[in-house]
Amino acid sequence: MSRITRQRPTVLRAAACLGVAALTLTACGSGSGSGSAGSGSGGVKVGLITKTDTNPFFVKMKEGAERSAKENHAQLLTAAGKFDGDNAGQVTAIENMVASGVKGILITPSDSKAIVPAIQKAQAKGVLVIALDTPTEPQTAVDALFATDNLKAGELIGEYAKAAMKGKKAKIATLDLAPGVSVGVQRHDGFLKGFGVGAKDPSVVCSQDTAGDQAKGQTAMENCLQKEPGINLVYTINEPAALGAYTALKAKGREKDVLIVSVDGGCTGTKAVKSGQIAATAQQYPLKMAAEGVKAVVTYAKDGKKASGYTDTGVNLISDKPQAGVTSKDTAYGLENCWG
Repeated sequence: MSRITRQRPTVLRAAACLGVAALTLTACGSGSGSGSAGSGSGGVKVGLITKTDTNPFFVKMKEGAERSAKENHAQLLTAAGKFDGDNAGQVTAIENMVASGVKGILITPSDSKAIVPAIQKAQAKGVLVIALDTPTEPQTAVDALFATDNLKAGELIGEYAKAAMKGKKAKIATLDLAPGVSVGVQRHDGFLKGFGVGAKDPSVVCSQDTAGDQAKGQTAMENCLQKEPGINLVYTINEPAALGAYTALKAKGREKDVLIVSVDGGCTGTKAVKSGQIAATAQQYPLKMAAEGVKAVVTYAKDGKKASGYTDTGVNLISDKPQAGVTSKDTAYGLENCWG
């Protein structure tokens, strides 16, 4: 998500703005991150547009794109919204990149529906557009999608939670993302499916939106505990929300008797699994998404072959407390492959 919001210093943004004149006036001037990487002024031009340039998830995604651009002798142009949800900033970035002559654009859509017209205009000019991490609505609005199977990620932690509860009656709090955001919906639905309950099952005693933010996750958990003090299982959209929930539970002396499961697999979150604050998380791989996306654009530029459909970039359950019947990897593996 998150998928879901992630961060980078302003000084890098300012330096990057000096690198690509075509993006400077609008993308950088509006507060969107912008820059270039790869093989200088030569090679195929590839654009990367993320939701923000500050969230560690997107920082790792940019790192993957930069590495792949160098390996494939391509030039990488980058831009980002001011905040998660800045559709206008992403539209401007698409327009600027098309004007700069990119052969393809990789984008993590902030607004899966509102971005579609801008994508279609780019495609009409022969630009390959690939969504990373977050699908557009409809998913077919882009040429291809490289992303985590977020439904599967949710299922994995749901299955884990079901096994870890060992038949105990569950009182579940779901700390979600925001209404209508596909990543959040898929993870939430996957968790319920993996745990074996429906959306209106009485075991789900509280649901709150957090925007994937730690402070909002803490507030949401506090609200849920007021509503139902006996909560014993917490699903969270990502690890910042999970750590916020843990803080709220600890303040009530409940941190040892409430199971918390999450999704993302960032380094901070994986360390929280190792320390026992989070029982398990489903780890995704943003570096791979971007690296594969760059290679797809270079292939398109060379032989006209377009990437198409959905490419699953993988997900693994990470926990140091494995449960029977649920495949998982330990935090040593998680820390080797985390981001942030």
